[in-house]
Amino acid sequence: MSELPHLPPGLTARPIRAEDVDALAHLVGQTQERMRGAAGANLEAIRAVAVGIGSWTRRQLVVTDGAGTVRGWASAHDRAAGRTDLVLYLDRSADDAEPLALALLDWLDDAAAAIARHRDLGSTLLEILVDAGDEAMQEWLTRHGHHRARRWLNMSRPVPPGEHLPGREGVTVRRVRTHDLGDGTTMPVAEDLQAVHRVLEHSFADHFNSYRESFSEFVLRLREDSGHRWDHWWLATVEHEGGELVAGALVSTVSPAGPGGVEGSYVSYIGVDRRARGRGVAKALLATVINDAAERGRDRVGLEVDADSPTGADGLYSSLGWETTYVTESWQKDLPTD
Repeated sequence: MSELPHLPPGLTARPIRAEDVDALAHLVGQTQERMRGAAGANLEAIRAVAVGIGSWTRRQLVVTDGAGTVRGWASAHDRAAGRTDLVLYLDRSADDAEPLALALLDWLDDAAAAIARHRDLGSTLLEILVDAGDEAMQEWLTRHGHHRARRWLNMSRPVPPGEHLPGREGVTVRRVRTHDLGDGTTMPVAEDLQAVHRVLEHSFADHFNSYRESFSEFVLRLREDSGHRWDHWWLATVEHEGGELVAGALVSTVSPAGPGGVEGSYVSYIGVDRRARGRGVAKALLATVINDAAERGRDRVGLEVDADSPTGADGLYSSLGWETTYVTESWQKDLPTD
């Protein structure tokens, strides 16, 4: 772990322990309740990131007070070459919230620089997601050299029981294929996973914040999600120049049960090959995930979209019944390793 931060008096920093997960969920829930009007921290997702498979690519610590109460959580995620994603949650009710935030932002700089040096890089791009109305965090980030880079619409669509949407003529959608390992378990076919990665890499090449992520980084990162399921990965094909073109891909996950006790589905990624745009590939993939959610008895499908998407994706989602529930912002900073 990077050198410990210089904290306000009475606070101590240490590595995360498994028994901290409930306290971390409480911190996250406080922020969500304050900014979005409803607490909904995903305990299993936090567990996966803090002490599970997701912790393998992160440098993290928690801050506690004299009574052992967790007061802060900071995480630097080695997302890909030249890219470090940050997480920072605090107990905002305390008088020392501001100096604690600035101290942890200093530590996150050190942690991100160490990650970049380990990759033999001279700099890295820091990014942290902040709720659009979180003025305190925005002020702390501004003082620390970050700038607002993008807005993201977090959207949700209800799925009525028994709903079934038609596909699109000329577009075939299927799940990624799997191997039977002979012991009751299955694993996806590498060729199909590589096709998903290739489509998403190419389709987002002209979008904001596009960067190269290796196949192994891509697969490991998505498997970190506690809602990950291999049977929630989809490929779409169309005829193209006398052959079959892998034209689109969609990766979805399971969302935890909402207030009604019913799980949802979440579209983590959807991409369409530029050569197939305008042929209804995205609509076919979205219809597939909606129908799949209905068949599984789920009540909603969520997603996140760039508010300034060059493809006008937010308009497509709105036309299919999605509505914005809250807005987040990307705040970024270029950090030299020295």
